[in-house]
Amino acid sequence: MSDRPVRTRIAPSPTGMMHIGTARTALFNWLFARHTGGTFLVRVEDTDRERSTEAAVQVIFGGLNWLGMTPDEPPVFQYARADRHREVVAELVARGQAYRDYMTAEELEIERERARSEGRVVRSAWREADPSTWPDRPYAVRLKSPLEGDTVVADAIKGDVRFQNSTLDDLILLRSDGNPTYNLAVVVDDHDMAITHVIRGDDHLNNAARQTVIYQAMDWEIPIWAHLPMIHGPDGAKLSKRHGSQAVGEFDEMGYLPETLRNYLAKLGWGHGDDEIFSDAQAIAWFDIKDVVSAPARLDWAKLNHINNHYIREADPARLAGLVIEILKRRGEVVRQGDETLITRTIPFVRDGAKTTLELADTVAFVLKSRPLALPEKALSQLTDETRARLGRLRGALTQVADWNVPSLELAIRAFAESDGVGIGKFGAPLRSVLSGGAPAPDLAGALTALGRDESLGRIDDALSLRA
Repeated sequence: MSDRPVRTRIAPSPTGMMHIGTARTALFNWLFARHTGGTFLVRVEDTDRERSTEAAVQVIFGGLNWLGMTPDEPPVFQYARADRHREVVAELVARGQAYRDYMTAEELEIERERARSEGRVVRSAWREADPSTWPDRPYAVRLKSPLEGDTVVADAIKGDVRFQNSTLDDLILLRSDGNPTYNLAVVVDDHDMAITHVIRGDDHLNNAARQTVIYQAMDWEIPIWAHLPMIHGPDGAKLSKRHGSQAVGEFDEMGYLPETLRNYLAKLGWGHGDDEIFSDAQAIAWFDIKDVVSAPARLDWAKLNHINNHYIREADPARLAGLVIEILKRRGEVVRQGDETLITRTIPFVRDGAKTTLELADTVAFVLKSRPLALPEKALSQLTDETRARLGRLRGALTQVADWNVPSLELAIRAFAESDGVGIGKFGAPLRSVLSGGAPAPDLAGALTALGRDESLGRIDDALSLRA
């Protein structure tokens, strides 16, 4: 184990959305850096110039910012370091650890067919050629991989993973067009960034063997490898579009809070006893990369919703109101002056049952309706002469409530039911319909408090003025 200060990194490619798997990898790197008092970095692997876009770069940083995991140092862009990568290739050649390969495309295809038929990896005839015989024509540069023995990847999650060197081909380090390859660039960048722990998905495990050989060829200290299990869908199959959302931005749009995703993603492959819900501070205190399991994790929407409901109930109502306002704007609804204040006042009465902020936006809708409310047919059918008369008497009782809050209104409603000689069920449903216009609403006292005295009495008056 290295005694260097811990430095971790996330190294996404800006070629599309920020996948939930990338987010989980970022989280584990961030947690481990925070747990050890280390440094969390970001490297943008933008060497695929045809697919890398500035918009996709912004998606990466936008996703990390939303998740609350910004890097501790300015980001590194891999493409800008190509000269440094070529410099290391030249050093490997000078050390005799790499060689120029002058095979033409036709010769390479012949060698591939021969290697396939003989059950071995590709080996170039130029591997042992005397540099004095190198011709003056385009060439690639290959790593001179060891031919015998094993390369051991000492993985903090999987344990020692052995690769027979006879199965590792001579990796291309520099293409014939002069561009460095992925595995070479990753090693150089991680070394120069002083990365101590490479925490990434286990689809990179084979790359770790090849990269280990490069580290050894340069006499560089090998980082501690930690390859994370993949995330599968609820059915145990590899996560795909048929399982639903996969991009971090989609989870935001679906109404999940960033603290929810941090909590939930931490549970995908790691855990602390039976704890389902924990704060960032607790996760940082508890997290250790050696405690990550090697088995694939499964995405569980029910658990995600349960955790999101918890954080919605814990969140500041003003913050949630701002999120609801954004949802309403995305839906094309008109947001009036004062609506945010009204929503903030309403949220404590409706959020207990909301699994997402989208549901929260639905449940506050009743306070945003303009008078007079259009009552649905069912609500109108409840307004019999007897019910109208009772609601009229109730309205009179409500005008006497001095403090317009839940305890006072609950007391007033119970007192009215007792004085009128009926149960609350006799007028509760019609009153809720009158107050909400048939939309979902909280209990009666909560709905009255959210609407306020004047709006509540006004809605009752509007309903009583309707002709039977």
